[in-house]
Amino acid sequence: MKAIILAGGEGTRGRPYTDYFPKAMIPLNGKPMIDYIVHYLSSFKFINEIIIISDFKGLGGQIKNYFQDSTYKKNISFVQDSQSGTAGDLLRIHKKLSGTTEFILWFVDNFSPINLREMLLTFKKKKSLACIATRTKRKEETGFAIVEDNIIKEFNEKPTITLKMSECLGVYIFDRKILSKIKPKSKQKKINLSFDVLENLAKKGKISAFDIGNTPWLDIESPVVIDRNQSLIKKIITQMEL
Repeated sequence: MKAIILAGGEGTRGRPYTDYFPKAMIPLNGKPMIDYIVHYLSSFKFINEIIIISDFKGLGGQIKNYFQDSTYKKNISFVQDSQSGTAGDLLRIHKKLSGTTEFILWFVDNFSPINLREMLLTFKKKKSLACIATRTKRKEETGFAIVEDNIIKEFNEKPTITLKMSECLGVYIFDRKILSKIKPKSKQKKINLSFDVLENLAKKGKISAFDIGNTPWLDIESPVVIDRNQSLIKKIITQMEL
């Protein structure tokens, strides 16, 4: 089975830091974020190849240099970001996905010890074209209150709340057949995975969900997020067993 890491994007929310290095190379405890993700994916025996997509002609070249200069032995390949959208990139590497019936897609800014083995079982059990990691619990960054007639009756600082809808995270498992569902419209330069592919498949009942439950998850969009979530990051790294 192959795993794809999407490490492109301009990283606008991480500026000015990402003017000098790609988001994937944001340091966590002395190592680039993508180093943890690559090693975590490699810990699953059913994953035999990791494909990293980024702008290697630009700042993404730092990612390629990092892994080529290391002693890391896992089968890693690098594909230039085509600037054709998330689904467009998948079309571009369809030949590299030959010989596999399913594959994993991991957005690089998603940091979590998601149990991919259990997620794969859910994917197979539901016989879906796609399985998305989801969650229904989220720890808020602000305080919440119950207010009656402009008087706060109850205050809760940074609570963990139950969401009314499941939140979709940036980790997916796909059947290779999904590539046939990616069809650009006339003169469409970028094909968005969510808007142009998944929304339609969801209406047809072709997408399953894997609720991560209490598994910690963090969207590392910038170094500021890291500063605010040091304890959570350490917890994730510990659960990744890295």
